[in-house]
Order: sequence, then structure tokens, then C-alpha cells
Amino acid sequence: MTIRFLSPALRRSLFRTSALTTGALVCLTGTAACAEPTPPVRQPAYTSSLLDRPGTQVRPGSAAPPLPGVSALSWVVADARTGEVLAARDAHRRLPPASTLKSLFALAALPRLHPDTRHTVTDAELARVGGGSSLVGVSAGRSYRVSDLWRGVFLSSGNDAVHVLTAMNGGMDRTVRQMRAKARALGARDTHVVSPDGYDAAGQVSSAYDLAVFGRAGLADPQFARYCSTTVASFPAGGWSYPIQNTNRLLTGAGGVARYPGLIGVKNGYTSRAGNTLIAAAHRGARTLVVTVMNPQNGGYAVYEEARRLLDWGFAAAGRVRPVGSLVPAKPRTAPDRARHAAAAAPAFAPSTESDDDSAWPALVLVGAGAAVLLAGCVVIVRRRAATVTRRSGAGGEFVE
Repeated sequence: MTIRFLSPALRRSLFRTSALTTGALVCLTGTAACAEPTPPVRQPAYTSSLLDRPGTQVRPGSAAPPLPGVSALSWVVADARTGEVLAARDAHRRLPPASTLKSLFALAALPRLHPDTRHTVTDAELARVGGGSSLVGVSAGRSYRVSDLWRGVFLSSGNDAVHVLTAMNGGMDRTVRQMRAKARALGARDTHVVSPDGYDAAGQVSSAYDLAVFGRAGLADPQFARYCSTTVASFPAGGWSYPIQNTNRLLTGAGGVARYPGLIGVKNGYTSRAGNTLIAAAHRGARTLVVTVMNPQNGGYAVYEEARRLLDWGFAAAGRVRPVGSLVPAKPRTAPDRARHAAAAAPAFAPSTESDDDSAWPALVLVGAGAAVLLAGCVVIVRRRAATVTRRSGAGGEFVE
């Protein structure tokens, strides 16, 4: 086909149509050349450039204060609003979490149990409470509101209250599955749940990173935030009640530990295997920090003092250090993204690299047929427009085949 003459408008139309046809042919052919599917890209379980490295990680600016001395095996300082990790030590080291694991239990079970629901406790529900566990004083045969039991969990770290709530939530196995699923959804891949109460159990582990993720998620839940920041409450005991106090000493200032200004709370824990563990969140000005400390080697109340020093450092260092990672999980790349990147990386019209595999040929035949149909359509469109212009103006292009 030879084009003798076209008006400027028709020439532009033809050029645009031809460009679209050529682009479609190139893209389709490039895709066919990569007909063999590319393997999915494995994404990290967490967003990090430094957190997966051992040792202490911090990226200070010129005016950043020095990190304090901390004996804990693992710790994290993070911004609760943005999720940016300001500094950390062995953030993904898997260690026994003790009762800080109750924070994950609350994240999984709080939305499923209405706070005003009443429940009469049975002996069977208390039978699995481990010896030496911390207790709030739940008694079989007595009726409790769900909100009373949650206060027993957060303030007294009561394993008896945990097991009653677990039974109300559908039982141990179901609750453990829910906790594992919640951890995965939050990007907390270091945690393996065996028992909701955090009691020492073979294989039950978490990390300073995961505990910080749980603390940050909890602060976003109004019920969780209210329970974890309560210092004193009344716990029912039949016709009377008795006071219970939060065991987080940074929140209450008990036992000779000075209360930390602006502390919101979250959860502390201790077992013989885990040592002392702590999730602590505090608010100052427009910033909220979450700090996690696992197994300080100095013993005693070192977990609180080391958390205090890390909080002080975090508030002073905010804006003066660059993040070393994030508590926000990495989003997996979608299949269309992978296909687009593969097509962009492949050279147009490249032959198949698999000489013994002719699976690309059907795709190439379809590409050729599709391109031919598309080109024929373009000719029809241009002819119709040319005829229209000729009828309206008495001039225009003449096609000679």
C-alpha cells in the first residue's frame, strides 16, 4: 500500500496509530520471549537494612547523643507513630518472651470478647495454669466480666485470667493459632507461640523487634491502650473486691523504681528462662516511643533502668539519627509487578534461551495474529477518517493500492 497524499490531520492520526501498533507488537513480543515464568522474588519478613545484622545498630548524625550502656541481650528503640527503628541491638535474636507475650494474646483475643460479657469460671479452665505462675486470684464457680479478667491480665499478669479468657475464646489450640496468625499479619516472624500466657515452654520464643511490633499495634487499639496504662483497679471477689496494682514499675513507681514521666505502659514479664523482659511506651511532646528490653544481664530492676536510659536517649536522639529499620512489614511484590519488571528487563524480540522448549511458539503465533488484526483495524480507521474529511471539505488524501 502506497500513501500519495494525506492532510496534516490524517498524517498525525496515522503516525499515532502506527506508533501504538508498533509499541503493542514490541511489548507483546517481549512478553512472549519471556513466556517461561520467572520465579517469585522472596521478600524479607521485615523492612530493614541493618536490623538483620548482629550487634548494636545506630546511624547517628553529627548532633546525636551517644547510646547509653545497656546489658540486655536484645533491645529496640522505635517511634511508635512512624514505626522507624532509631537503634537496636540484635533485634531479631529469638529469646523466651515471658509475660510480654500476653501483649500478642491481647491483640488476638480482645476484639473477639465483649468487655461486658459475664462468665462463670470452671475448674477445668484453671487446670492448665503452670505452677509458680503469677495470679490475679480467679476462683472457680465465681462469675467475672471480661473487662475484669483483662485487668487481671494487664495489671497482675495473671495466668489464671489468661486461661479463662482463652477458654472463652474457643480453647487453647484455637487461641494459639490466632496468635500465630496475628504475628504473621503484623510481620513479626521471630515469634513462635506455644502458650498464650508466655509461661516457659519448649520452642516458645519472640524477639525485641517482634515485641516492639506488638507494643506499637497495641497502642493503636483503644481497649489495649486503656488496660495497659491502668495503674490500679479493683478485682471482684464475690461480694467484695480488692485492689490490684500494675506490676510495671516504670508506670507505678513502686519498689524504689522512679516512675517514668509520660509512660503509657504496655507489658513486663519474668521467668527463670527468659529473665526480665519489658515493652515500655512513653509520650513526650508530639512523639511516642516504644522500647523493648530482653534479659538484662545485670539482674534485679535493671530492665526498668535500662528501658529508662533507652527512652531518654530516644527522645534526645529523635531527628538526629537516621532509622536503621522499620516496624512496618514489607509488602510482598504482586504478580503483575513481577511480570512488568520481567518484561522491562527482557530485550525486545529476544529469542528463547531454552533451545529444547518450544512453549513460546504458540504465544508468538498469537502475537503475530494479534498484530495483523490490529494493523488491519488501523487501516480501516484511517480510510474512514479520510473518507469523512473528503466528503466534508472536498479535498483530502487519496489512497492508491
